[in-house]
Amino acid sequence: MTFTLPELPYAYDALGPYMSKETLEFHHDKHHKAYVDTGNKLLEGTDLAGKSVEEIVKASYGTNQALFNNAGQHFNHLHFWNWMKPNGGGQPPAALASKIDEDLGGYEKFKADFIQAGVGQFGSGWAWLAVKDGKLVIQKTPNGENPLVHGATPILGVDVWEHSYYIDYRNRRPDYLKAFIENLVNWEYVEKLYGEAKA
Repeated sequence: MTFTLPELPYAYDALGPYMSKETLEFHHDKHHKAYVDTGNKLLEGTDLAGKSVEEIVKASYGTNQALFNNAGQHFNHLHFWNWMKPNGGGQPPAALASKIDEDLGGYEKFKADFIQAGVGQFGSGWAWLAVKDGKLVIQKTPNGENPLVHGATPILGVDVWEHSYYIDYRNRRPDYLKAFIENLVNWEYVEKLYGEAKA
């Protein structure tokens, strides 16, 4: 099978009080599993079977919407679980922090703009910190889209589909985004992806 559901890199209750055990159980065990199962069915018999998730995302964009929806969401969630950790948040590591200063006007401005990208994404979608043409950029995308299909490499993303936050925050998406950036972000993983993106 091309797509497999990963184990969470922490216990279901490890991200409390910012993300509950119930949210993670629904989000990982039901929603992500559905993207994996549906994506694998849609891949059967296509010439994309056996390709990397990134290749499938790029190749199906604009050509096979159903496959793209599930492949895109699988890619996004593979990273989403790793973009969070218990006792996360805080300041980015030094090299990344100086790049944020250079390209995005400093950490506080980055934080405000990243939260606003998530708040301003109408309906379902994602907010991103990505590398494009050597620079850090903030982007937002609808549904399962991600920066890969817009010529950029995502290094941090936050899911703003309601299933990601509604159990814990109801309709308070800004509070969820603030909690994510201040208390959950795994900056070491972001730094690793940044290193790979600029290599």
